[in-house]
Amino acid sequence: MRGRTGGLISKHKNLKHAVFNTTRESQRYLSRRFPSGGFRNLKHENVQRFKEIVRDIVDLDSREIAHRTDYVICYWDESAQRGAGTKGEVTIARFLQKPVYLVSEMKEEEIPGWVLGCTTNVFRSFRELEKFLLEKYAVDARKKSTRLR
Repeated sequence: MRGRTGGLISKHKNLKHAVFNTTRESQRYLSRRFPSGGFRNLKHENVQRFKEIVRDIVDLDSREIAHRTDYVICYWDESAQRGAGTKGEVTIARFLQKPVYLVSEMKEEEIPGWVLGCTTNVFRSFRELEKFLLEKYAVDARKKSTRLR
């Protein structure tokens, strides 16, 4: 999920959804562990240490999805296409039977089948997702707070 997703959710106070942004939380985690940067260099300098840190981030994201998330918003673009984290997160959500709402400007045939198989709905824009969320969750928001990833 990219930063603009959190802005989408927080501007609608009647949704009362909390946002966990994996990108922001990973950056926060890494800035505490590597205040001067250099995390990516660690992969070449000390691959074992690099893997330990990545495992910590995977565990953080996985726990959040498993225990505190009601649904996942996934922004799929070329950057997500190159990485593995987003694929892992949507897989966990699917396995735990949590809705995955994918937003992408890419043609669906360009999105990996595995990712499409994990999604509940695909939206062409955040505006389209916004309309859907308001229709689906605004009524429920009066009853409880919902947490998304």
